[in-house]
Amino acid sequence: MNIREELARRVLIFDGGMGTMLQAAGLPAGYEPERWNLERPDAVQAVHAQYLAAGADIVTTNTFGANAVKLAGHPVEAIVTAAVGLARQAVTAHGSGFVALDVGPTGRLLRPMGDLPFEEAVAAYAPAIRAGAAAGADLVLIETMSDLYEAKAAVLAAKENCDLPIFVSVVLDQSGRMLTGGDLPAAVALMEGLGVDVIGLNCGLGPEQMAGLFPELLSLTSLPVLIQPNAGLPECVDGCTHFRVSPQDFAAAMAELVRSGLRVAGGCCGTTPEHIRALSDACRDLPALPVVPKHRTWVSSYARTVVFGETPVLIGERINPTGKPRLKEALRSGDMDYVLRLAVEQQEKGAQVLDVNVGLPEVDEPTLLPHTVEELQAVTDLPLQIDTNHPGAMAAAMRCYNGRPLVNSVSGKAESMAAVFPLLKKYGGAAIALTLDENGIPSTAQERLAIARRIIETAAGYGIPKEDLIFDPLALTISADQGAAVVTLETVELITRELGCRTSLGVSNVSFGLPRREAVNSAFFLLALEKGLSAAILNPNSTPMLDALRAYCALKGLDPNCQAYIAAMAGTPAPAASAAPVGDMELGTAVERGLRESAASAARTALDRGAPPMELIDNGLIPALDRVGAAFEAGKLYLPQLLMSAEAAKAVFELLRGAMTTQGARPAAKAKVVLSTVKGDVHDIGKNIVKVLLENYGYRVIDLGKDVSPETVTQAVVREHAAFCGLSALMTTTVGAMEETIALLRREAPWCRIMVGGAVLTEEYARRMGADFYGKDAMSDVRYADSTPGEG
Repeated sequence: MNIREELARRVLIFDGGMGTMLQAAGLPAGYEPERWNLERPDAVQAVHAQYLAAGADIVTTNTFGANAVKLAGHPVEAIVTAAVGLARQAVTAHGSGFVALDVGPTGRLLRPMGDLPFEEAVAAYAPAIRAGAAAGADLVLIETMSDLYEAKAAVLAAKENCDLPIFVSVVLDQSGRMLTGGDLPAAVALMEGLGVDVIGLNCGLGPEQMAGLFPELLSLTSLPVLIQPNAGLPECVDGCTHFRVSPQDFAAAMAELVRSGLRVAGGCCGTTPEHIRALSDACRDLPALPVVPKHRTWVSSYARTVVFGETPVLIGERINPTGKPRLKEALRSGDMDYVLRLAVEQQEKGAQVLDVNVGLPEVDEPTLLPHTVEELQAVTDLPLQIDTNHPGAMAAAMRCYNGRPLVNSVSGKAESMAAVFPLLKKYGGAAIALTLDENGIPSTAQERLAIARRIIETAAGYGIPKEDLIFDPLALTISADQGAAVVTLETVELITRELGCRTSLGVSNVSFGLPRREAVNSAFFLLALEKGLSAAILNPNSTPMLDALRAYCALKGLDPNCQAYIAAMAGTPAPAASAAPVGDMELGTAVERGLRESAASAARTALDRGAPPMELIDNGLIPALDRVGAAFEAGKLYLPQLLMSAEAAKAVFELLRGAMTTQGARPAAKAKVVLSTVKGDVHDIGKNIVKVLLENYGYRVIDLGKDVSPETVTQAVVREHAAFCGLSALMTTTVGAMEETIALLRREAPWCRIMVGGAVLTEEYARRMGADFYGKDAMSDVRYADSTPGEG
């Protein structure tokens, strides 16, 4: 029986922590555990055997870091082949069990936040996955993902290099967010769209904390759920890492989740064969509750999810060159900053999804469209509608899109469905489906309904459910056919009632050729909403249209306590209505929005008008960064926006520093900070984020990189007489190296304030290790440095 069949009939038990066990077997602190597949195969195989004997159904290969980025310079494929072989031998000796090929993060941030291109991430995972599948793995476990974009890269690598089932688990903090801002709805939307077999949570939290997140995950997903907590939060006792949750308490907490619907249970850091034995004993005979399909129509970005059918969805139409000479000019000339400002403006006006169309005869659309998508996702967290009739451009944009996109469009033409549906199946998403075919646009609602039925039937043949189709009944101008609007409205009602599907319209098409078009548009919009319209593509700057939508939502009880209506109409606009017009933008606003070119342009304009550089820094740049930092700390914006604002600030600061040098003045330098990821750890995401922010606040940062020995860190601190030292560690196997570094710094550089951070740490753990400060995120490090007097 294969793993999918077993998953369908019973609860499955995973193993526990690998690093914990190998450390107990003598793995040196900071040493890559994956190398033991070749150097100490007996120790690795013994861990698998212990977990199988304890009752695990699935053992995880010792390949968490076996990818071309993290193990550069090592024989990754040989390591993976050996690892799968060791697990397979243990399963054979035991007589039953499955082997999961473990795939962990690369340790680097993907562009635009970091420096790793998306396709390089896909390529980094591919050799290990091919080797693991060839060696006999039963499934691919993509785990401990703190970035949905990297998780997508790993899933695509798995789909393109093997046919094994794919399990994916992500890491959330206690607020329910990933490092890069993703939440459970965004994770579920993306992973279900990509067609993975199981979704879940692992690492970072103990069973108690994960139990708080589990109900939401279960309510969202139509997939079996996997939970692999740590054995509690880590603590430092007598210089060693300890996890306090006992096997019995661990098993009891997990059994409660199984009774609520958990289908795959296991452990992560700190869990041992004793934990898995207790887990197996507690859960083995519990019934597997059925997985309930949710039939949700939704799209997502990396951090925001939009569900169709709950309240009307507003799709901003302004990034479409049709009838827009200025946008055409920007697309031809490569003026991406203008496009980004259009996006930010529409978001602030209340758009929930942004249409993205760059189709011009003279541009290379398969290159420009994905580039535009990537640039837009650096400054807005809204889901995007990929709008093109070019299959190659659609494929490229869907591939690089960070989330579950909306695609515009597919039609009832056989050629269109054959081009779009394979892409929708591979990359996930929802598609706008036009009710037209080879014979054109039917003149009756019943004929358009028949086309919609045919599209649904054809999509089902590709494995695409009807909830992934949003039908456009096609609004035609009443100036040419006065009955056109009636037919469209009837079609909206029929599709909603008889097919149970969502609908969308390009509302303004109905008034083409008429005077005072917005009067017709807003009336038609209200009629369509009353017929069941789910979404509308329109200009968010249109006051009559937004007023009609707000009034409709208030009247239908979709606006709790009429708050949005009152905020918009009472002269106190909600934040979404406070956009500056696209054009010249003041410095602080541009920095807050992460618009690098606009920020630099605003700074140059201010300098040309005689503004002193230090005044621009003190009154424009730093206050903007403070506002962004405060919004990040309050959970109102996320890491991508924080980093894009930092990049915009960096561009301005370089410009102003040049002006001050010319004028013979220099900004006052703050203290020196030495940063590093500790010995044996190649994850430098957190450290790199801290570096960017500290530099923006004027600190002189000496970045030593990753996998840095205690001696090298201490030498740099002493040499530079640095006031602060920041240390990062992601893995439990490298915490020992962090402790060694702290101890050496205390002896050789007692003046230095030590800041630590990383997924395996807590504030209490940091204190026990001797650190001065535990940074839960990058902004907290900046706040600490700003508030702490230091030498240097």
